[in-house]
Amino acid sequence: TAVGAKKHMMTIVGHDKHRLPTGTLNAGRRSISRLQPRAAGRIAFPDDDPLNAPENAPDLVGRLTAIADQCVKCGLCLAHCPTYQAWRDEGDSPRGRIALIQGLTGGQLADSPRLREHLANCTQCLACETLCPSLVRFGELMDDARTLRMRRHSAPVRRLHRLWLDGLSASSGVRLLAGLGRFYRATGLAKVAPRLGLQRLPTLAAMHRLVLQWPTPASSLPKPRPAPAASRTCTLFLGCIARAAQPRVLDAARAVLEQLGYRVEIPDSQGCCGAMHRHNGFPEAADRQLARNAQAFRGRLLVGLASACVAELRRHPALAQTQELCRLLADLEWPAGLEPRPLPCRVAVHEPCSQRHRLHDAGAAYALLRRIPGIELVALPENNLCCGAAGTYLLQRPQESRRLLRPKIEALARLAPTRLVTTNTGCALHLAAGLDEAGLAIEILHPVELLWRQWPIGNACQARLAE
Repeated sequence: TAVGAKKHMMTIVGHDKHRLPTGTLNAGRRSISRLQPRAAGRIAFPDDDPLNAPENAPDLVGRLTAIADQCVKCGLCLAHCPTYQAWRDEGDSPRGRIALIQGLTGGQLADSPRLREHLANCTQCLACETLCPSLVRFGELMDDARTLRMRRHSAPVRRLHRLWLDGLSASSGVRLLAGLGRFYRATGLAKVAPRLGLQRLPTLAAMHRLVLQWPTPASSLPKPRPAPAASRTCTLFLGCIARAAQPRVLDAARAVLEQLGYRVEIPDSQGCCGAMHRHNGFPEAADRQLARNAQAFRGRLLVGLASACVAELRRHPALAQTQELCRLLADLEWPAGLEPRPLPCRVAVHEPCSQRHRLHDAGAAYALLRRIPGIELVALPENNLCCGAAGTYLLQRPQESRRLLRPKIEALARLAPTRLVTTNTGCALHLAAGLDEAGLAIEILHPVELLWRQWPIGNACQARLAE
């Protein structure tokens, strides 16, 4: 396997034309041949951070090498990789990235800007991992590769990255950002900014388009009547972005669960799931977030609303039984008289990568919404390819993110559904921004929002939910 990996690494730097798949040679040589080999040697780490202690470096490099050497470069992943499908560059395919990581850890390739770009372009959707016949743990490989690269940065750079992630994942930081977003819109700055050349600053332009989708503050939904006596208890995981970006989802989830006989608790001590830190090179911080949540929920039934958060929470042994809301509701036996009102309209279903490839349950939203009589559910074409939201990817790689989104928006224009549902917060904001830019009036909802609108005792809430 090691010999095969070395031969493929030479292939993607342009030395073996015959081993590249048809149509990838020119694109692969244009990008990868710029990665100049260097003399083999041990990777150097800054010595001003305890995370980068010498004893940590061999373990991380060794783990990267062991995982990467499982790949036999068969190419079955190419048709399922969103970035390879978008720009047909071998360096932006899973096997290409694996070969680059092998070259980097083995000392044959320099850590150049072009190499970093190929690794950063990965959305970590895990489509390749799901179908890999060699069982390569690609998600773990990319997390470790980004950890390796983060540890090679200077201490000030690492602290800036960490500060940014801490701000995005803290509830106080999210509230501050939401307040700034409301100020940005209320003062008219949101209308003026594009005229001042905002598009020349991709990251600010990405934040601008997301802020326009941020909801106004909403109070809790009024209950039409007291909930039935609770026979069981569950706790809700709010996440960091979802509590500010989708407050109506939380209200709808709580109302539905209470009507199905649950007493819903929301511990104040919960925090971010840690996924943003893990996928950006700070695994220790991610593990601390998980430990904090394990302590907050203390073995109680935990229900998550966002599929990506559920997948991350399940990493911790104490949180391994975390339930995804749509699957929990779909599998419950509902009391008589709670059949939803008919909804004779077309609803498109977006399947987030976290739902498909991390939870392995792409059918959860369909199973839940089929309980609504008369509904026409259609899968969004190419649900197997990432929409480009991918956690912080839509902020860090805004141009690539929008390019990956484009086929989804074009498909929605052809399908013309009245509503689009998705179980992931970042995907919802990203899709909403794309629809807004395309001038398509398609409402985006979490499946539980749509269910609550059709709930027989939730009719009084419908107007509020639609505001």
